[in-house]
Parts: sequence; structure tokens; C-alpha cells
Amino acid sequence: MLGFRYAKFEPGFFVFRYKKGKIKDQGEGLSFTYQARTNSLVVVPVSSLDAPFIFTEKSADFQELTIQGQLTYRISAPEKIIKMLNYTVDSRRQNYISDDPQKLAERLVNLLQIVVKSAVKELSLKKAITASDEVALSAYKSLLQHEIVQSLGVDILSISIAAIKPNPETGRALEAETRENILQQADEAIFRRRNYAVEQERIIRESELNTEIAVEYKNRQIQETKLETERLSRQKELAMKEEQLNFEIQQEERNRTLVDIKARNEKIEADTKAYALREIMKVYEGMNVETLKALANGGLDSGRLMALAFQGLAAKAEKIGNLNITPDLLASMMEKNKTKG
Repeated sequence: MLGFRYAKFEPGFFVFRYKKGKIKDQGEGLSFTYQARTNSLVVVPVSSLDAPFIFTEKSADFQELTIQGQLTYRISAPEKIIKMLNYTVDSRRQNYISDDPQKLAERLVNLLQIVVKSAVKELSLKKAITASDEVALSAYKSLLQHEIVQSLGVDILSISIAAIKPNPETGRALEAETRENILQQADEAIFRRRNYAVEQERIIRESELNTEIAVEYKNRQIQETKLETERLSRQKELAMKEEQLNFEIQQEERNRTLVDIKARNEKIEADTKAYALREIMKVYEGMNVETLKALANGGLDSGRLMALAFQGLAAKAEKIGNLNITPDLLASMMEKNKTKG
């Protein structure tokens, strides 16, 4: 009544109450009574706000890119922005009397597009579509220091780019190229696996051959060792036989020496006896035959005397008529001879 009204604002809204062009009250989350006909209220949201965006730009190789994301900002200096934009609400505090509050997001998005364009134009298509984070960071730094943003009293909280996409035709071409690259990499991987398998097979075969060579070498060493052992055994056997032969030769040499010595001794003995006999014969040569016979008979036994008698009879057989010699006489003489012997 009488045009007085009560106003209460939630935290997150900064309120300016003007009366006759001058600020009477200001602050966040105020509540007061005012006269609607003479007062005007300016309400600035100071909580964080999101401004989604989507626009197209061109890469360094003149390819069209669609950039989509979200800008998050907050009005940190309400006293600055109310000088640039109209945030006055109607008497019922339900709507702004102008569309300036909506223009703030548009202005920020337009500024963002400018800084994003500067970042993207330096990148090729392939680099741009994979550089979302880099482009967002570059745009954030540029927009944060922009003089218009500072004059509006706005803080840029974050810039996130969800995707940087080429147009559909280019995207399909890139997909085809990527698919071919993937298939080529797969073929190369198969080729490398086959080469690896072949190489492993070669290594295994080489190892087997080396093993066979080593076995053959060992067998040859064993065979050579056996042959060497046999050769040494034969050499030893031959040396033993040669030693035995040398021993036998030496034995024969000693036997021959012994025989020679015996023969020389016997010759010497025979020569000695012959010499003695010759000397004796020299003595007997001058003696009478009858004397010699007497000397010979003096030391003979009956048997030998009998033999000499028979020799004498035989010498004079032409002068003897008959001579009887009985067996008893011969037996008696032989028995006597045995007894003496």
C-alpha cells in the first residue's frame, strides 16, 4: 500500500537500490522496504555462470573445424558491469527491463571465439583435432588478460573445449586414412611377428646344427682318443717286444760269448794236452819198444793185459795153429775186472 514494498534477495545476487539517481543501499543478499515509484533496483548475479558455445574456424591448412565447449565465468565487480550493462529489474523483481544481462554471455563467447581463432590458425587439421586441452588453456590465458573482460569486472573461471571436429567429409577421409594406417600397422605387426618367428626358427635350427656339430666334434675327439690310445698301446707293445728282442739278442750275445770262451778254453786245453802229449812222445821216441811195453803193462789191469795178449796173438796168428779160449775163462776175467772196477 502507498507503493511500499518489501524486497529480499538470496545470496548470489548483488543489489543496488537507487533513489533519485543515487545509490541508497548495496550489497549481496539484502532485504529492505522500498517505495516502488521512487526507487529502482539493479540486481547483478555474482555466482558462477556457464555459457555454452559452438562455432566454426579454419585450421592452418584451411580445413573447417567445429569447436564446441563451455565458458564458466563470474561477475566479480558488480559496480563495473552496471556501468556497461543494464541490470535493472521491473517493479515485481521478476524480469530485467532490458536484454543486456543476456548480452554479457554473447560478448564473452565472441571474445572467446577471437582468441580461439588465434590459437587454432597456427595448427594443422590433425594437430587441432587432438589439441583441445592446449587450445582451451591458450584461450583461457588470453581471455583472462583481455581488457574488455577486465573492464566488465568479470572473472573467467574456466574454459573447457569438449571437441574440435572436422566437417563430416573430412572426418570420413581422416577415418579412412587412420583406418588404413591402423591396417598398415597391423600388417607390419604381422610381418614383424612372422619375421620374429622365422628368426627364432633360424636361431633354433642354428642351435640344433651347432649342437650336432659339437656332438660330431666330441665323437671325433672320442674316436681320435681311442685311436691314439690304440696307437700308444701298440707302441708300448712294440717297445715291449723290442725290449724282449733286445734282451734275447743280448742273451744270445752272452751265450755266443760264453760258447766262444768255452771253445777257446777247450782249444787251449786241447792245445795244452797236445803239447804235453808231444813232449811225452818226444821222450818216448828214443826208448826201446819192449821197454815201452813193459812200462805200459806195469800199470794195466788183467782185462787190459788180456786185450794186449789177444792183440799180440792176432799179430802172430799165422804162426799159431789152434787156440782154445773157453767162455768160463772170459767170464772169470770179466768178473775180476768188474770187481776191481
